[in-house]
Amino acid sequence: MPCPFCKMDRHQIKSRNTTVYAIEDTAPVTRHHLLIIPFRHCETYFEMTRKERCDAHDMIVSLRRQILTEDDTVTGFNIGINCGGDAGQTIFHAHIHLIPRRNRDTPSPRGGVRGVVPDKMDY
Repeated sequence: MPCPFCKMDRHQIKSRNTTVYAIEDTAPVTRHHLLIIPFRHCETYFEMTRKERCDAHDMIVSLRRQILTEDDTVTGFNIGINCGGDAGQTIFHAHIHLIPRRNRDTPSPRGGVRGVVPDKMDY
């Protein structure tokens, strides 16, 4: 099956630099949920080059600033990466989720990304 990120319609790209680009998530958790994706096909974060990881970091920082400027309801962020099927990865092309959070968008945000294992979220 062809990789959906490798055949991405370039009109969907919201931001880009030399090695990575950002698009809106097609099934967003919150408004402004973005994916940061290397142009080069690699399966997980661990296969990204140092340059790709640094460019992704720079883009995350820039996009965070942009989101905060555009939406004053955002009070926090989750940054998430699923590596492998058992970790929840469904598209096997590395991508990083940047998920804006808002006050009271969930009854109990304590634990944040620990929620990937529901019984371990509240500690």
